[in-house]
Amino acid sequence: MEALEKAKEYMKGTTTVGVACNDGIVLASDKRATMGTLIAHKIVQKSFKIDEHIGATVAGSVADAQALIRWIQAEAKIFRMRTGREMSVDAVATLMANILFQQRYYPMIVQLIVGGVDSRGNKIYSLDPLGSLIEDKVVATGSGSPVAYGVLDDGFEEDMAIDDCVKLCVRALRSALERDAMTGNGIDVVKITKEGWEKLPEEEVTKILEAI
Repeated sequence: MEALEKAKEYMKGTTTVGVACNDGIVLASDKRATMGTLIAHKIVQKSFKIDEHIGATVAGSVADAQALIRWIQAEAKIFRMRTGREMSVDAVATLMANILFQQRYYPMIVQLIVGGVDSRGNKIYSLDPLGSLIEDKVVATGSGSPVAYGVLDDGFEEDMAIDDCVKLCVRALRSALERDAMTGNGIDVVKITKEGWEKLPEEEVTKILEAI
């Protein structure tokens, strides 16, 4: 498909990771945006809050990612207003996959990790530009994902505490920062538990980096 071949030109930067454990989920991403060999921006948000209990990371076209995130954030708010309930992680991930599938002839050039905590458990999903939806315990996307996967697969255990998952994700991102030129300029880390969404302060991430 010609559109998908063109899309690959935009899928070369970024590293994002997601891990699900017994206590919740962790999402982490770098902050660098690239245009070919040019570092276009050094402080880019790639981890987003969908609802108080659900988050997502994005890799790919900034415009497509921002549009899709705004769309799904609005859907989550409308659902809450109409029903008085929050959307489940499954419902949010499936809706995003359906949107991407409907756009398959003019694909949104994004790869996402969607994760959260609800009554059905702690879940992580990966989504591609054509709408594939796959649940897993450990997911990495972007150009630095091969390096990140090496760290994640070696260190992940299903019974890990969430703070240990945070350290693992930071270590995976640090490895990608050191080996992938398209990844860089810092690390954002988000924890989602039954208590809700929490973005770690930059100082705390720095302490973790110094400790590992």
